[in-house]
Amino acid sequence: MAANKVAYLSLLYMTLGLVLVATVSADPDLLQDVCVADLSSGVKVNGFTCKENISAEDFFFAGLAKPGLTNNTFGSLVTAANVQKIPGLNTLGVSMSRIDYAPGGLNPPHTHPRATEMVFVLEGQLDVGFITTANVLISKTIKVGETFVFPKGLVHFQKNNGQVSAAVIAAFNSQLPGTQSIAATLFAAQPPVPDHVLTKAFQVGTKEVRKIKSRFAPKN
Repeated sequence: MAANKVAYLSLLYMTLGLVLVATVSADPDLLQDVCVADLSSGVKVNGFTCKENISAEDFFFAGLAKPGLTNNTFGSLVTAANVQKIPGLNTLGVSMSRIDYAPGGLNPPHTHPRATEMVFVLEGQLDVGFITTANVLISKTIKVGETFVFPKGLVHFQKNNGQVSAAVIAAFNSQLPGTQSIAATLFAAQPPVPDHVLTKAFQVGTKEVRKIKSRFAPKN
């Protein structure tokens, strides 16, 4: 009798544990084949509401076929293929980007708060790296046909130190990974981050902080 009671209690605790784990950590499976994003809807949910009438165009995007223009300050351009460009990605948990780099071009230090990133080199070669929370730089030079992974949320970068253009395709495990460029986040935020915060954080004077902020200010 005692043995049965112990077995019953063990089964009960195991069941409760499984329910708790499922409730806290598991992503629910889709309850329909697709949920194409209604980008015009004013309803706010974690993702986008589903639209009623769908077509093949909701699952198609040609924007990664051609190199992006890199004649800008950093000499690089990111062309995103996320749910905002491909509504059919809604609820599917994946997206891509193409990143093009001029010779000397940089995709400056940034993070993706909602996704891990994996890049595949299409052309050229890149010096890439990420920084761990222990402040350790993990870096490597990658060339055509090679891949590199940037873990979710960690600061990372890519730099083309070659004499020719470079390009990668990036894959993400989120329909909308989000991007925070470190320099722009700190020096171009609106309302602005107070100068005294930045002078203390970077151990520089107010003059230097304001000079950097002026370089990130919108061009008239």
